[in-house]
Amino acid sequence: EAGRSLYDFIWNEFCDWYIELSKARLYDKENVRPRKVAQYVLGYVLEHTLRLLHPFMPFITEEIWQHIPHEGKSIMVADWPTGEEAKLDDASEVEMTTIMETIKAIRNMRAEVNAAPSKKTEVILHLSDESLTDVFAKNSGYLETLASAKNVTILAKDDAKPENATVTVVNGMEVYLLLKDLIDGEKERERIAKEKIQMEKEISRLEGKLSNQGFLAKAPEAVVAKEKEKLEEYKQKQQALLEREEFLKTL
Repeated sequence: EAGRSLYDFIWNEFCDWYIELSKARLYDKENVRPRKVAQYVLGYVLEHTLRLLHPFMPFITEEIWQHIPHEGKSIMVADWPTGEEAKLDDASEVEMTTIMETIKAIRNMRAEVNAAPSKKTEVILHLSDESLTDVFAKNSGYLETLASAKNVTILAKDDAKPENATVTVVNGMEVYLLLKDLIDGEKERERIAKEKIQMEKEISRLEGKLSNQGFLAKAPEAVVAKEKEKLEEYKQKQQALLEREEFLKTL
């Protein structure tokens, strides 16, 4: 359980989030203090994490530890890290969890519409809790670097919601992405046309196979069932393409 918790922290918090979030400050040559703070926190967390990881991975942790700033001759005799309640910041944790969940939601929406990674989009937030306004105002840069946002707009509670946008809800907050920023309508229509032709060919092939009495008589039941499943799957994909085609007409 200790190993699992440590693994989750290293990958899902330190690597996936903190290192990525800190890059803007690390590469900022003008603002020295924020860069130094990020460097200190990265070094502190890495060094202490190596100590926690040492019982599980003794040799590689020693090797890495010897190559970073440290005190003492060996990680084997370094003090075991202890919790420091004074360094806990519940308010910041809640704020950053909200930012992280919003970034994940935006990434998921972009993936659903096959948006190119390089294509940036305006992000519009409709906040149910106005206390989050300051949170997003001071952390909007993270949405721009990690969620490909080119602008973050915060709507007041009574403001009109955007049209022709994809939306998701995060902790009661509505997150909108304008579709015109995400989708190249012409290229998407071309892609759908090609996929429709491919789907029609596969459906025709499978329908012909499943109407062949010779095949049905000789093939094992499991094989026939598998082919029927494939046919149903292709028909569902075909329907999804037709719906997508209709949707693009609204843009």
